[in-house]
Amino acid sequence: MTAPKVFISYSWSASEHEQWVVDLATGLRESGVDVILDKWDLKEGHDAVAFMEQMVTNKDITKVAIICDETYAAKADGRAGGVGTETQIISKEVYENQAQEKFVAIVSEKDGNGKSYLPTYYKSRIYIDLSEADKYSENFEKLLRWIFDKPLYVKPELGNKPSFLEEGEHISLGTTATFKRCVEALKNNKPYAAGAYDEYCNTFTLNLERFRLSKPDGEFDDAVIRSIEEFLPFRNEAIQLFTTIAQYSPTTEFVQRTHRFFESLIPYMHRPSNINQCNEWDFDNFKFLVHELFLYALAVFIKHDRLAQAKYLLEQHYYLPGNSDHGRNIMVSYVVLREYLRSLEHRNKRLGLRRLSLRADLLKERCNGTGIEFRYLMQADFIAFMRAEVEAENDYKKWWPETLLWLGHFNGAFEVFARSVSMAYFNNAKGLIAIESAKDLEPLLMSYQDGTRQLPRWEFEGFSPSVLLGYEQLATRP
Repeated sequence: MTAPKVFISYSWSASEHEQWVVDLATGLRESGVDVILDKWDLKEGHDAVAFMEQMVTNKDITKVAIICDETYAAKADGRAGGVGTETQIISKEVYENQAQEKFVAIVSEKDGNGKSYLPTYYKSRIYIDLSEADKYSENFEKLLRWIFDKPLYVKPELGNKPSFLEEGEHISLGTTATFKRCVEALKNNKPYAAGAYDEYCNTFTLNLERFRLSKPDGEFDDAVIRSIEEFLPFRNEAIQLFTTIAQYSPTTEFVQRTHRFFESLIPYMHRPSNINQCNEWDFDNFKFLVHELFLYALAVFIKHDRLAQAKYLLEQHYYLPGNSDHGRNIMVSYVVLREYLRSLEHRNKRLGLRRLSLRADLLKERCNGTGIEFRYLMQADFIAFMRAEVEAENDYKKWWPETLLWLGHFNGAFEVFARSVSMAYFNNAKGLIAIESAKDLEPLLMSYQDGTRQLPRWEFEGFSPSVLLGYEQLATRP
């Protein structure tokens, strides 16, 4: 690549200013810029006026940097001396080409009010400020980017019209703008990050109503599958947001807001008060989506070692005021986030698919492209199962670990329990499954062995909690 040529126009104001210009020119030379400076290139016997004219008009000179101090601005406006001569040439070029990119003013001095010294002809244009020592490096980079035509922000290519805008094609949740604002706020620790997250959660919850299924023309299970598929972009947004929280702001404030977010989604899994007649499976798309989102929230927090945050989602109950109308508890465990999907059982039989669990299949297929390996989803599912087993007071309070159908030949402890060989790590992880010591698991594991408590099975497929916990090795090392 040929080095860009830059001519520096400045005034001989004082020896200190001249040295400042020489230092700037030296820094540019050291950064690969071929600087033309009168102190280096104008020799005895040369025509000074012709030199200046050539520097300004020569097409080989790709950029002209105008160093502006009080003296330069005064001479430019008064058309005095060499600066005045250069100004007549430069101002003509600037005025005749509003979009010019060859000339830029570099402010080296400001007045007592902090106002930049600029020639009148340049006052409406963008300049580079090198007058402040604490911002010199940052703005020197800006100068280099201008010289090399490598701007920090590049306008992206024009994309295609979003498919959801095509009439009748897709449903939009309307969260894209608030999602982007929230991610940016979290990553940059903006003071409005909590408000942005609330805005996202509120928009998500309110507009989820758009995915409510009406009586379809065809089979209802087809409508459930279509709805689940159409929701995929918005599920991915939520996963990315959970990941951003885990990485940048895993605070109590944000995990509490995440808990309230799931709390606001639970009513979608049941008949709303304004609907009198419904079938059991009318809300199966919501049941699938809420359960899937909760699994990912747990998986993301645990993957990023935010165990206290995952524990919070599991140990805190969820407020459901509608339960009081039926004499049920208004504070309920996380197990309500997983409900049986009769429409998928019907689909399995109707199409003769003979699959052990369509729900498990969908969860695995939809994991591709999330950035979360399926093993983390299985780990979260197993933890939710084990905690429910430890806390269970009756058969109603159960969690069916859908994804464990896909364990296959996996024959070891999940990562969080493998790491819990260390007593220190175990003390952080034990709260996930509501125990104080490894021995607290012994009665439960024994009940599986003697048959007094049944484990989930899918025909010949099952799993061993003892193996997945790495029970024998828990907390056996410092």
